[in-house]
Amino acid sequence: MCSLSLSWLWSLWLWAASVFLLLRLVQSLSCTHWRSMSNQGLYQDGDVVIGGLYSLHYLPPNIDSDFTHPPLFKIIEDLPMQYIYAMMFAVDEINDSESLLPGVRLGYRILDSCALHPWAMEAALSLVGGDTSFCSIGVKTVPLIIGGASSKTAIILTRVLGPLSVPLMSYQSSCPCLSDKRQYPNFFRTIPSDIYQARALAQLAIQFQWKWIGAVVAENDYGLVFQEEIEKAGLCMAFVRTLRRENLVPDAREAALTIQASAATVILVVSWYTDIRELFVQLEKINVTDRQYLASEAWSTSGDLLQHPASSRVARGVFGVAIRSSNIEGFENYIKSLHPSQRPENEFLREYWEKVFGCTPLSSSSSPLPPCNGTESLYGVQNHFTDMSQLRVTYNVYLAVYAAAHALHSLLSCPNTEASAATTNCSSPQNVTPAQLLEHLHTVNFTTPQGERFYFQGGDIPAKYDLINWQKTPEGSLRLVLIGRVDGFDIVLNETAIQWTTGSKLIVSFLRSLCPSTKQCDRCPLEFWSNPARTSCIPRQLDFLSFNETLGITLTTVAVSGVAVTTAVFVVFLYYRQTPMVRANNSELSFLLLVSLKLCFLCSLVFIGRPSVWTCRFQQAAFGISFVLSVSCLQVKTMVVLAAFRSARPGSESLMKWFGPNQQRGSVGIFTSVQVLICVIWLSLNPPLPQPDWEMTGVKVTLECAMESVLGFSLVLGYIGLLACTCLLLAFLARKLPDNFNEAKLITFSMLIFCAVWVAFVPAYVSSPGKYSVAVEIFAILASSYGLLFCIFAPKCFIILLRPEKNTKKHLMAR
Repeated sequence: MCSLSLSWLWSLWLWAASVFLLLRLVQSLSCTHWRSMSNQGLYQDGDVVIGGLYSLHYLPPNIDSDFTHPPLFKIIEDLPMQYIYAMMFAVDEINDSESLLPGVRLGYRILDSCALHPWAMEAALSLVGGDTSFCSIGVKTVPLIIGGASSKTAIILTRVLGPLSVPLMSYQSSCPCLSDKRQYPNFFRTIPSDIYQARALAQLAIQFQWKWIGAVVAENDYGLVFQEEIEKAGLCMAFVRTLRRENLVPDAREAALTIQASAATVILVVSWYTDIRELFVQLEKINVTDRQYLASEAWSTSGDLLQHPASSRVARGVFGVAIRSSNIEGFENYIKSLHPSQRPENEFLREYWEKVFGCTPLSSSSSPLPPCNGTESLYGVQNHFTDMSQLRVTYNVYLAVYAAAHALHSLLSCPNTEASAATTNCSSPQNVTPAQLLEHLHTVNFTTPQGERFYFQGGDIPAKYDLINWQKTPEGSLRLVLIGRVDGFDIVLNETAIQWTTGSKLIVSFLRSLCPSTKQCDRCPLEFWSNPARTSCIPRQLDFLSFNETLGITLTTVAVSGVAVTTAVFVVFLYYRQTPMVRANNSELSFLLLVSLKLCFLCSLVFIGRPSVWTCRFQQAAFGISFVLSVSCLQVKTMVVLAAFRSARPGSESLMKWFGPNQQRGSVGIFTSVQVLICVIWLSLNPPLPQPDWEMTGVKVTLECAMESVLGFSLVLGYIGLLACTCLLLAFLARKLPDNFNEAKLITFSMLIFCAVWVAFVPAYVSSPGKYSVAVEIFAILASSYGLLFCIFAPKCFIILLRPEKNTKKHLMAR
């Protein structure tokens, strides 16, 4: 019963062991009142068992606790109960079918995640890997899981199950990010991606000539998708306000005031129904009742929102998309005929019965509630569990079971099952693996019992939505009316059935939502941006790092100070050029290094100011050549130190002839000439040119030296990095040579700082917007120049000026 290939079990548990250790600690703190009694969840044996993962229980908000007992998850939700029984109903329906999986009995194992990500992870791993406590009673592992009640949960579960090739089929996770098969190769869903409903709303706005609309969106990827699609469709946004769950009331109040102040009459609202409820409350307070709202599926069918008193005043005529609904024949009778006495092992049903009827149906139950009298029935109950009028997510669960069954049917329908059971294309019921099922899910293509064609595009399904309208009844309440459908790119809409916010079924002129001044909304050219009222286009201002702003003044001051300090050190070395300290450290290369450092400080100034054709070419060449000259001097210095000590060994007296003054000058010249050649070729073929960054949003546009050839800039930086790493390695090798004043130690520290600065520069430069990328490059130039200056020359100047007694040949040569 607990059979699973040995290699697959090892890969599962070795990979997941650390996760289980953490999750077991959490277990004692959550869902304790029911999980200890019903840890197995719901189980029905079969030749192949599929997994189900649902958020049945949840922790009620604002629960009072004295923190002396674990929290009890006593709230059991109606709709997830309906999802669970939709899965069970579909399995029973498939097992009764003569054409689908003939001779194979399908089973299920269903667990509750308590709407907690850690519980979802543990439950998923328990489903696919088994649990030792269940092996003795014959609970099988599953090759597929139907679950993922939210996109965040689906992302976590898909990444957890991905290395095991276990398919996860979600019925409610609609984030477009999950369409990326490179990141989520084992993810499938029976709900369309949010990008399709966003496009559908954009098409509807264009159809009704709503060219100028406001938007209130959730501050997350869900809201961003709608905002981007509306803008891509060429519609203008009068305003965009965001709702944050942690700051909901102030955000909703601000959004309501913005709606009141705006001339836009059509408002796109994209968020969760709890957030929208607060928005409607705030709109009712300021008596804004004449706006037409476009609704996303997250709240368009919310029964709680429809029944809220504020909605009837401010939200009449809501028009939006909804997850498509379909009838499941026989499901209503299946639900209403449920009774705990027929399913005594079903802990979920017993608990739900206690919630609905306030009594315990089983005499052996330890519940404090009184026993039921036996006349209780779900036929007289009206709630979300028994309501069959809108089977939306429930129908997605039903489809997921059928998709899994058809993939299994394809996998098990081999011409010679026994001979081909070892291949990846087919199997026997006893040897079904997740990887095999994953392969066959991609080719699923069938007709549902409702006569609908179903297939996957990657891991997604084609877009299918209902178009709904909130209409006011004679009694004053709101009801949901189906007015059309979306099928792929086709929209079928009964316009005469729509009741608008005015109460009329004819669209009136103020609902056209056009720009108030021109009655037309057009995009501004790249060189222009819309004014705050969005009634005209104004020229965009060119922005760049100038000498007049605070940042430019600061960087200029630091650069000029570096030039001054370098000049002062040069004067000190020139004045004391005959002393042992200066002469012992290769005075000619020291002076050349000081000159190159001065050039490094000066080249940073070329980056400040308005970019021109000349400055764009000169700044990178000056930067690249100056730093190569500096690093070359240090590298030659290090090579001379190593050669000097090597020549002291017997038989190596002639080594120094290769490192005389002429050879030192030649080496510096050769190293530098390579960089000069790179710069000449780069700047001749494809130099940087001053260009505005039109991709930026807002009135200000950064004028920057656009890198036409990233390769040229990379070669300049790469060559500097190559010399720096070589110099660091040589200096590190020479750092412990016996000398009282070993310059290799100083070079080692200076090159460590140099390399650290430029390694940090690359990600900072790439991620910095506009003119701040220029400031990052200037900062890197100045930081590395100061690092070289102080590490190399500060100790020498200290001895020359403050410890002249140590500036002797005897002291310097001491070992």
